[in-house]
Amino acid sequence: MKKTVVRLSLLFLLAFVFLYFFFRKVEWSEVLNYLTTVDLKYFVILIVITPIHFITRAIRWEYLIKHEKKRVKFSNRFSGYAVGFTVSFIFPGRLGELIRPLYVARKERMSKGFLLGTIVVERSFDIMIMCLLLGLFILSKPLYPSYFRAGEEAYSNLQLWGIIGVAIALFVFAVALFLYFFREKALSMIAFFLKPVPHGVSHKILQVFEEFIQGLKFFHSVGNLLVFILLSFVVWLGIIFYYWIFFLAYGFSFPYFFIIPYVFLTMVGASIPTPGMAGGFHYFSMVGMTSFLGIDKSQAVGMTIVVHAIQLVVTCLIGYAILWKEGMSLFQLKKLGEAAEE
Repeated sequence: MKKTVVRLSLLFLLAFVFLYFFFRKVEWSEVLNYLTTVDLKYFVILIVITPIHFITRAIRWEYLIKHEKKRVKFSNRFSGYAVGFTVSFIFPGRLGELIRPLYVARKERMSKGFLLGTIVVERSFDIMIMCLLLGLFILSKPLYPSYFRAGEEAYSNLQLWGIIGVAIALFVFAVALFLYFFREKALSMIAFFLKPVPHGVSHKILQVFEEFIQGLKFFHSVGNLLVFILLSFVVWLGIIFYYWIFFLAYGFSFPYFFIIPYVFLTMVGASIPTPGMAGGFHYFSMVGMTSFLGIDKSQAVGMTIVVHAIQLVVTCLIGYAILWKEGMSLFQLKKLGEAAEE
């Protein structure tokens, strides 16, 4: 209990710090004005396409789980994403990442550990694909110098974040490969470190790790891997398109390709486990708009508040509708995730 309170306190403090820098030195009258000055045509399109990434992600997920079970309902995969993102928006700690595999495991009677393994693979590829797109963006700088209006320091910082992202993704990817291709050795190493732990507990942990390693099965199929990489590009190019429409709604007709650094920074911000993704998403979104797209800070603050609110409201409405239909509550899911963490 004490550990949970400390963790939550740190996350709320982190959110407060990011929000402080987000709101610092803005003209509130301008911010309020930018909350409403939007092209309604594009605004409606934006709301309609908000859940599109659940569809592309659900299609992609099939290629990770079909080795364990060939016919996992698309509706359950879609619902897993909708419910998982809803939990992440409402509760701190990115708990939705854990809820999603648990939810689908319960619906499809599948191994929880296996599905957790697929989440690690998925997240690693998400980071690597966005870092690759960012790398292509930075490499194109000499070809279109007139479009690159941000200062050298901004591009240098962006490159640093890209390198950090690649390093993290490659490390996780390497660990996943080691666990799968050197399964026995990996399990013996885990068992060695679990020696001080009571036998009953260590046995359960080892069992979870075995199921987790099973979730990495797709590495054995080159064709499957290539399709998954292609679908990962579809997921992120779709997300970039979403933000391109968002900027059109505010009268900014940026080239599609130049939305990449902004989307990369929002990915960094959203990965910070603050309550409701508040703070991290807001700060990095504002930095992306002001540093790389040349948008005034007050307008960037107003626009960020709007896009975050759209994503939160639309996602939560879909998530709550799914839970209402199934007779479940959000707090039941939260307890399920907390029990799994323990």
